[in-house]
Amino acid sequence: ADNGPMNNGPMSAPSTHTHAVDEDFSEQDLAGQHWQDQQFTRCRFRETDLSGLRTDRVIFTECDFTGASFGYSRHTASAFRSCTFSGTTLWHSVFRHSTMMGSTFQHCRLRPIELHEVDFSLASLGGVDLQKADLSDCRFRDTILVQADLRGASLQSVDLHGARTTGLRLDHADLRGAHIDAQLWRTAKVTGARIEQSQAVEFARANGFVVE
Repeated sequence: ADNGPMNNGPMSAPSTHTHAVDEDFSEQDLAGQHWQDQQFTRCRFRETDLSGLRTDRVIFTECDFTGASFGYSRHTASAFRSCTFSGTTLWHSVFRHSTMMGSTFQHCRLRPIELHEVDFSLASLGGVDLQKADLSDCRFRDTILVQADLRGASLQSVDLHGARTTGLRLDHADLRGAHIDAQLWRTAKVTGARIEQSQAVEFARANGFVVE
């Protein structure tokens, strides 16, 4: 594919099944479009208006969404792999059965957001604000959650194995059924969190108590 912009003005998304590589869609108005079964690799969507966008089975790999707006967008079975979200607006967006594996989030506006079985494995979410978000059944394996704010969030049945959780705020969060390493019980703030009896035992053991 061409390394330069496809168009200098508003453009339509590439045709179905097209694989766009190294294309520049920056500062374009792509709001309200519907993309299906497409691929974008190392494409730039800097400051792009993607509000109201619908994606179905779309794969983004190493794409740059710095300053882009995803407000009120809907994404189903789509993948955002090793993408950059910096200063990106994602509020009122919905992600279903999708993956954010290896992606980086910095200074993003995320709330409110709907996440249904989304995989954030290996992603960097340090310092993000997801207070009161419903993260049930999402996956955060080996995810950077340092200083993230998840106070009051629902993390039922969430996979947190290997996550980096220093300074993670989980006060009053619902952790029932979550898969948690011992390290989280020592490094995260969990005051008032809802946990199961078996998790209470794990918490005690992680903090040096002898449970008999």
